[in-house]
Amino acid sequence: MRPRRMVALLAILASTLVVAGAPTATAHTQPYCGIWWGSLAKSSPEGTRAPVVGVRVGRHACFDRLVIDLGAKPAPGYWVGYTDRFATSGKGEPVSVAGGAILMVNARAPGYVNGQATVPWRAGAHIVTPEQFSSGGFRTFRDLAYGGSFEGETDFGLGVRARLPFRVFQLDGPGGGSRLVIDVAHRW
Repeated sequence: MRPRRMVALLAILASTLVVAGAPTATAHTQPYCGIWWGSLAKSSPEGTRAPVVGVRVGRHACFDRLVIDLGAKPAPGYWVGYTDRFATSGKGEPVSVAGGAILMVNARAPGYVNGQATVPWRAGAHIVTPEQFSSGGFRTFRDLAYGGSFEGETDFGLGVRARLPFRVFQLDGPGGGSRLVIDVAHRW
């Protein structure tokens, strides 16, 4: 076989292998439920004097949601990221959090006004237990612990099934309040 013909055949063979071995465009571009959030830490530096007054959890088709309610506006700054351990604010006493991973939620807002607590939990308490999440049909959340409030910041340890993508955003309302919202996807 002539060298030119051999080169041409090798080129055709190589291009066929590249095309045949290439994944389809939809194999890597179609995320679960359109979620592109990622699992790296997310933060916003603003703080607020608006106190934390409650938390709520909810289930959605593609994610579980944690909402931290504040008694005024603006919504607080935050740092949210995965951690290997969770501890109480100030004292640093370890708090056991159920789940395959722990998402630390630091709301840059106090859990008190003039030294009086604005929430009913004590540091280290479990706000929503594994049993409650399980019986409530949550697919991602496993546990929610209160770390306490110290120097104008309030911490929560959110136990989740695994290190999954999450997003964080702030909302005004209802009424004169505001909210910090954390959504954690059911899967990648």
